Formats: sequence, structure tokens, C-alpha cells
Amino acid sequence: MTALGIALSVSIAVLIMALLAGLEQAFVASGDPRNVLVLRQGADSEMMSFVNHEQTNVLKALAGVDRNGRNEPIASGETSVVISLPRRDGSGEVNVTVRGTTMIGIEMRPKIRLVEGRWFTPGRREVAVSTSVNRRFANANVGDVIQFGKGTWSVVGMFDAGGTAHQSELWGDTNQMGADFDRPGYSSVLLRARDDAAAEALVRRVTDDQRLQLQGMIETAYWEQQTRSGLTIKFVGMIVAIIMAVGSCFAAMNTMYAAVAYRSKEIAMLRTLGFSRLSILGSFVMESSLLAVLGGVAGIVFMLPFSGLTTGTNNMFSFSEIVFAMRITPAVAARAMAFAVILGVLGGLAPAWHAARQRLILALRD
Repeated sequence: MTALGIALSVSIAVLIMALLAGLEQAFVASGDPRNVLVLRQGADSEMMSFVNHEQTNVLKALAGVDRNGRNEPIASGETSVVISLPRRDGSGEVNVTVRGTTMIGIEMRPKIRLVEGRWFTPGRREVAVSTSVNRRFANANVGDVIQFGKGTWSVVGMFDAGGTAHQSELWGDTNQMGADFDRPGYSSVLLRARDDAAAEALVRRVTDDQRLQLQGMIETAYWEQQTRSGLTIKFVGMIVAIIMAVGSCFAAMNTMYAAVAYRSKEIAMLRTLGFSRLSILGSFVMESSLLAVLGGVAGIVFMLPFSGLTTGTNNMFSFSEIVFAMRITPAVAARAMAFAVILGVLGGLAPAWHAARQRLILALRD
């Protein structure tokens, strides 16, 4: 019963940690350390930002911006909007991010891989959808049409974003997106620096230039900042895990107290034969810890079938759904086992102390 109680607590802890690991992977794995994302000064996300065409031209001409084989600056003005799409299961509509980008913008993200169809044609109302969007929403197959903006958009391709935050997006041409949503500029500008040192210099140059009124940040740092949208999951999960942990401690304590009462004569005999109180204390704590390890392993095994299961949460910065997969990583399993052992030690310590402090004469008479 002790092992089962701890297993249930560990299962809850693994569930919460796996959700957080998946959410962190979706954001932290996004971006490139050589990419600099430029937003309006004070904006927390692309949805709250605006960069006009004049500012964009200045950014492209900054020293440190890398150039491609055609001697073009590797920079992409991007437009982010939110639309509502119906779920495939008919359970309602959800906000989804549509990113207007460029061919250069696609090249700047090597983790993005086209798996079906083709990329959109610049100047046309065409979009490519992520594999996750394709699975979760209606009218998201290649060949379907989606109504948003000022007309219908054809789904011409499907891409895999490698578990990054872009796994929850649709991509289309940035200029066509701006025209449909009456945007005379971009939500953000993505710049590729020549190297890591140049990226840091670009961040300072953009942020310190008072004429631009813009702020730059390394793209990976921007996506890492977005993990704050998972704080609600973390808070609720910790409360549930603490409640379960307290219950498991009492379950372990009750079982170990029962073991002490049942074996009082054995304990007294051990003391008579010369075993020290410390030895008896250690043996009962070890027994409780081994039960906890058994419960920890069981709890992890219970949750393994859920590893890789996708779910979604609302991103408070973009007002759209972020899809991510639960990840039971070695780090999650190690923390879960440590959690189980702590429960076992706390639950077994008081009964073990009681066993070691028994009076020999009374124990032998009983």
C-alpha cells in the first residue's frame, strides 16, 4: 500500500514535469543563437509589436547583418496575426497564429522541413500548415481552403517544425498577409548575424539607437521568455503534487508504524543481541526508502505510455494555442525518483525513531 500510494504521487509529479519539459522544449528549442529578433520597444511579443518599412530598411543595412550568395541581407520582415479555426472533433474553435514570412525567413529556420506539397508563392493567398495544425484542425489538409483576412487561402503545403513553437502555426507570404489585414509594416524583423559576437553587437546597436525606438534580442532568448505562459500549469501542478505528497507521507508512516508494532519483539531481540539503536533506525529508514523506490519506478512506468502525447495551452502573449508534446526525459525520471525517495524517508523516519527507542523489557513481555 505504501508503494502504491507513492506510485500515485509520483505519477502526478511525472505528469506535471513532463508537461513542463514539453512546453520548455517547444519554446527553448525554437530559434537560432545567430538570429536577432527586433520588436517595437516595450513589446512583449510579436503580436504587440509594429516595425514600419523605413525602420526595416535601416535594420537590413546595419553592420553585422549577414548576406547570402545573392548579396542580399539575410533579414525577414514578418507579420503575425491570430485567426480562429474549428477543431477536427467539432468541440469548438481555437485561436491559431498565422505567420507572414518570406523565402529568406524560411531559410533562416533550418529546423523547418517541408513534408508535403510546396511552400506558398509570394503574392498569392496561399499557406503552409504545420503537421500539428493539420492533425488538430478542420480544413487543414493540402488542397483545402481556409477563409480569413479578405478572402480564401489555399493550403498548398505541410511542414514539420521539429517540436519548436512554430509547430502551432500556419505560414504565408508576409506582404499578402499585410495587405489582407491592413498592416503598413511588420510585426517583427528577423536578422541573421555573421557570428555569435555580431549577434550580441546587433542587439545592442538596435536597442541603443534612439531613432529607431526598437529593441533587439537573440531569437532563442525571446522564445525562452515565452515559457511564462506555462506558469499556470506549473503552479496548479505543484499544488496538486504537494497535496498528493503529504498523503503519501502519511500512508508510508502508517505502514511503517504498523511494521514496528508487528515486529516489536524482533526489534527488542536485536537490541538484546547488541544491535545499536542507530542500526535499527537505519534498517527501518532503508526499508521505507526501498518501498519508495519501488513506488517511484511504478509511477514512472504508469506514465510512460503518455510520453509523446500532444496537448495545447493558451499563450498569454500571442492569445493563441501552443501545441506541445509531453516528454518524460531522463531528467524528469531522475527528479521523480528523488521525489519518491524523499517521500519514503520522511514517511519512515518517525516510525524508525520509535522502533529504535523501544524499551527492551516491555517489548519482550509483549
